Amino acid sequence: MQKPAVTLMVKAARAAGNVLLRHMNKLDALNVVEKDRMDYASEVDGLAEKEIIKEFRRATPDYAILGEETGSMGQNRFTWVIDPLDGTSNYLHGIPHFCVSIALVENGEPIHGVIFDPLRNDLFTASRGSGAMLNERKIRIADRKDLAGAMVITGFPPRERERVSAQLKCVDALLLEAEDIRRTGSAALDLAYVACGRADAYFEAGVKPWDIAAGVLLVREAGGKVCDFRGRTTGPMDNRGLPGRQLVAGNLKICDALQQKIVNTGYAAAFD
Repeated sequence: MQKPAVTLMVKAARAAGNVLLRHMNKLDALNVVEKDRMDYASEVDGLAEKEIIKEFRRATPDYAILGEETGSMGQNRFTWVIDPLDGTSNYLHGIPHFCVSIALVENGEPIHGVIFDPLRNDLFTASRGSGAMLNERKIRIADRKDLAGAMVITGFPPRERERVSAQLKCVDALLLEAEDIRRTGSAALDLAYVACGRADAYFEAGVKPWDIAAGVLLVREAGGKVCDFRGRTTGPMDNRGLPGRQLVAGNLKICDALQQKIVNTGYAAAFD
């Protein structure tokens, strides 16, 4: 049975998803802004986030909010962490792979998470200590023992292009063992796919709390592990954790193997 907070989050995520779907047939008319070099947002991102915030302000007026578009609002031990459109570049190019990602974070740690893919109607949910679900069915992380034959997902975020040479060396080494590497364009869905076994592992640098808070909880509750490129636990996922960070995710064995590969190829050292 869903926790009340998750029920509220699902309602908000579906409302935001409806905004995304309504505007898909008029992409050419959208106002698009470049927030940073090669980092874009559209008016749809803002409209979807407003729908989510409206639901949360009505139900939990005292909670803090950390939204990708609106920034940080309020102070509370509980924070709603919102990415109204994870995969904006995909969306703006008409590539059907994007989602809404929402987490409720307590003192920096995610306690509830929802990731909603409105095109596939895939609803991922998780609550700390209660497991992870995909469309109300329990999910578990893949049980692959090592990198041999693994499907690994990564990303090339615009904020980290100065380190792309180091990343490509890592990718080169990984392709000697792994089956393949994907770059899908949505960190939240990447983590959801690892949680449900559609991919074996994930790594990326430069991710923000709104990119990963819900997905990290999904991976943990599906029996997996997350850490940074040096194997350390990831930092707080509220407004104290705004600098971009590195993340590795997978089951216990493959997460450790991937993290060591990142160190051994020199990619981790690029952040020292």
